[in-house]
Amino acid sequence: MAAGQHADPAREFADYLRGLVGRIDQDGGWCGVFLRRDPDGMRACLQGREAPPWDVVEALLHDLAAAYGRETATRELTHARALHQRLLRHVDTRPGARERLAERLDLMLKEQHYAAERQAELVELLQSASPFDAERLRLDLAWAQDDHERATARAAELRMRLHQVAGPARQTVPRPEAPFCAPRQAAEAAPRAEDATQEASGGHRFARRGARYAPGGEEASVMPPTAAPAAPRGARYGQAPEPAARTAPPGTAPGPDVRSTTATVAQLISLRSAGRTGEAHVLLCEAARRPPEQLPLLAEELFRAGLGADWATLLWEAASLPPADLVAVADALAAAGRSEDSGRLLRQGVGRPASEIGEAALVMADAGRRGQAEVLLEAFLRVRTPEEAARIVAADPDRLIPPLLKAAESVSGNCRRDLSHALRVAGYRP
Repeated sequence: MAAGQHADPAREFADYLRGLVGRIDQDGGWCGVFLRRDPDGMRACLQGREAPPWDVVEALLHDLAAAYGRETATRELTHARALHQRLLRHVDTRPGARERLAERLDLMLKEQHYAAERQAELVELLQSASPFDAERLRLDLAWAQDDHERATARAAELRMRLHQVAGPARQTVPRPEAPFCAPRQAAEAAPRAEDATQEASGGHRFARRGARYAPGGEEASVMPPTAAPAAPRGARYGQAPEPAARTAPPGTAPGPDVRSTTATVAQLISLRSAGRTGEAHVLLCEAARRPPEQLPLLAEELFRAGLGADWATLLWEAASLPPADLVAVADALAAAGRSEDSGRLLRQGVGRPASEIGEAALVMADAGRRGQAEVLLEAFLRVRTPEEAARIVAADPDRLIPPLLKAAESVSGNCRRDLSHALRVAGYRP
């Protein structure tokens, strides 16, 4: 009989996980972060009582790559993935799996939204932070970005599992895997970051409740009953009236954009009323990818229906659009008189790689939107390091260095000096 052919998937994966953890530094890297921040959750995974989300296993493989090399970790990846998938199939065939997955998806989407709000708040704080506070806030922002990425990955994993268990209400695509790349923050910097003081200016403290501190994703061998979720409350859960249809001029019918927008808002209210938060989030993600000229109208209708929080979520999703699309949405919002939303969208978009920021700035300049390009560059400079900012100019140094230096000057003299030094180190003449 082949070894493990009829092994219990929970025990089999727990044995593997204990072996993996035993080969890496349990005090450093991501393993150290998980063990310090959620020892109970990690213990449950190591004992086979819970199945960790895949991003946790992936992070541990990142630690393995740091200790034994990338080739060793790459060989391990296929085996780890197969065992993990077998465990999830085992868990998801149990009675009540669909309900448990839907509840966990709802909680993870709330975690994702919370992480997005934290990022936006930290970006705002960084705009006026002193140099002393800025370093701590950047550290907080790196962890908030990691929170959001992990929550996003876990939501995609849960959606896929729901699809396999019962079929989705709407097709979704999971995030592609990027093994052995620690999100935003290098793995070796994790202990320093997670031990840092998390107080922002003004004495506000951000709670350490991020997605990375919750390794346990699904019960594997032991499935205790879970508390029933609280009933949804507030206008965004359907307590607002149905959006009134816009009136067209006499003798005419509403245009397709108006009809589509009204139908979307009505569907969103219906989903919120039924507590179907996951489907509501998918709807917002789809709406963020509509033609840019439709979004100002959608914003107006969402606020009319008391769904302002959903507009904030939609803006956050739009911030991850490709550079050209991001610029188009920002332009459409500014042209419709929503300059504040346009600026917020650009500030939220600075979490992307520096090369994409440079591409977006060039697109804006070509479209005659130099002011918006400066807003984007300035926002990047306020939350990222000078070394990262220097990478922005790679696409076209001659065109990008002058506006980047101008944006740095608007931040502070020190910022401009630091950027000039980083550009020289990178081989450019500022």
